[in-house]
Amino acid sequence: METFLIKAAQLVLALSILVFVHELGHFGFARLFKVRVNKFYLFFNPNFSIFRAKKINGKWQFRFFAPNLPDHVRQSVDEFGVPRTDKKGKPIMEPAPLSELDDNDWRKHPETTEWGIGWVPLGGYCAIDGMADETTDASMLSAEVKPWEFRAKPAWQRMFIIAGGVLMNFITAAIIYAMMLYTWGEEYVPAENAYLGYDYCQTALNNGFQNGDRILTIDGEPIENEKDFINKIVIEGKCNIIVLRNNEEVNITLPDNFGEQVLEANEKGLLQLRFPFVIAQIADNTPAQTAGLQPNDSIIGINNKPLVAYSDITKELDSLKGQNITINLVRNDSTINLPLTLTEDGKMGVQIKNPNEYFTTKKIKYGFFQSFPAGIAKGWEGLVSYVKQFRLVFTKAGAQSVGGFVSIGSIFPSIWSWELFWSLTAFLSLALAFMNFLPIPVLDGGYFLMLIYEMITGRKPSDRFMEIASNIGMFLLLALLIFANGNDIIKLIMGKF
Repeated sequence: METFLIKAAQLVLALSILVFVHELGHFGFARLFKVRVNKFYLFFNPNFSIFRAKKINGKWQFRFFAPNLPDHVRQSVDEFGVPRTDKKGKPIMEPAPLSELDDNDWRKHPETTEWGIGWVPLGGYCAIDGMADETTDASMLSAEVKPWEFRAKPAWQRMFIIAGGVLMNFITAAIIYAMMLYTWGEEYVPAENAYLGYDYCQTALNNGFQNGDRILTIDGEPIENEKDFINKIVIEGKCNIIVLRNNEEVNITLPDNFGEQVLEANEKGLLQLRFPFVIAQIADNTPAQTAGLQPNDSIIGINNKPLVAYSDITKELDSLKGQNITINLVRNDSTINLPLTLTEDGKMGVQIKNPNEYFTTKKIKYGFFQSFPAGIAKGWEGLVSYVKQFRLVFTKAGAQSVGGFVSIGSIFPSIWSWELFWSLTAFLSLALAFMNFLPIPVLDGGYFLMLIYEMITGRKPSDRFMEIASNIGMFLLLALLIFANGNDIIKLIMGKF
């Protein structure tokens, strides 16, 4: 239960930050171009809101758990006093006179924004006056255009307002990366220094890799580290690898659908660095203490079976649970053999040293001002990588891997780590930016595409077209939401989380 709460808290906090900055992007450009923003909400607020704030006559007013009020509107009439309707017979509404409202009614002050927090933690919204979206009654847009409305502004200004959310998500990711680089820098083991090679996932092993292989080149290009390997193999789809195996170069040619195989097998990691088993501490009253093991002992075998990597040694110990074994180790340049009885779960009772102590790592430190261009570059690299791997969504395995809130939450660690939290938040910010800019109606990308059409042709799409497009877009989004979370339910049932 504790693990679930930690993951859920990280998910809600990350999404809250990202939704807030996304909507803030829309808000900022709207106000820059003097467009009114009626409401700005974190989380959705059907029927009532947890918190509301509005600045009226220079003073802030606050309300808690207040019910929602309907728009103050009335049916529009023509010059003869006849109620107006649209082509479908639906009444055309217009704002009713504000003088009808009480001075304490916030609806009497539409010139300022109502800020609030809803009670459904699934997103948020920025209700821009005169913009046709899910927060606006479409019939209101048939009324007379006011100068402070979104639809009254030239197309180029509306493009900035629409793109503001995506832009802010990218900027947020770049700033997070910049501050992470400034705070923690970068440290990793270059591939050329991974002298024990790597352990590979089962899909990689099935396609010709062997544990311990050292990667030399991919399509003739050397790799920098594990991340570089994953980008080239899974995301870019490169297939020709040369590895060093038992001091000999071996060619491996992967199939074109290797990335799909990785997704289908639900692999959690493609490869991991192999490192030696060197003891840091011995726990009291354990088999290791009884056997006489000491800190800095380096285990090199079990029962005279040569084993050099921690992963190989732990796998061997797991197969010998509760048995009497012989530990082969090196101590002060001497080889020693010690008898030891394993526990019933195959443990000795030792803690190993940090693997980075045995490799020449590459460390990069960034000054405050150096971190910003580096953060922008890292953000752009992440966005390009995300766009490239999006192609996998259109494969069978990729479609099955599409996930909803459970999948997103599962990527967060079970213990709270600010470094991992901010890294994943930056990644999700880039993903949100990309997904929002897809050319689907009701998404920012759909609105942006309509504005490009308007600028090229010199005319706006008809209201009827926009209504149909919005309905189609909403249907697609709901279908995707059901499909993604349906995949999560299936994975939960099958125990794949």
